[in-house]
Amino acid sequence: MTDTPPIDPNSDPVDEAARDISEVPAVELINTVAVHLLSAAAVKVGLADDPQEQTDLDEARKLITALAGLVTAAATEIGDHHARPLRDGLRSVQLAFREASAIPDAPGAGPGEKYTGPVN
Repeated sequence: MTDTPPIDPNSDPVDEAARDISEVPAVELINTVAVHLLSAAAVKVGLADDPQEQTDLDEARKLITALAGLVTAAATEIGDHHARPLRDGLRSVQLAFREASAIPDAPGAGPGEKYTGPVN
């Protein structure tokens, strides 16, 4: 038996979603967004099941840069306990991007490196 309240057929789904998200801690939202960016970046750099079909380095660059900006900006807010695994994942996709690139970026010019510094 669950404690889920009955669904009100007259309720507005947008109002329900706004109420639901208002109850989620900021750290959880930041982590969720970061994991989605990390997962998408991993697929786009070719770390998925079908790399020939799914690799798109232009898209990966955008995702990795967005992830780097989010992780860098949020690190002091979410604490080291949450930021460390995100940094590790970010570094992994940055390195995978470098390996997948036919013409590597100069050190410090790779995706997200303006936020994280050079990744080798």
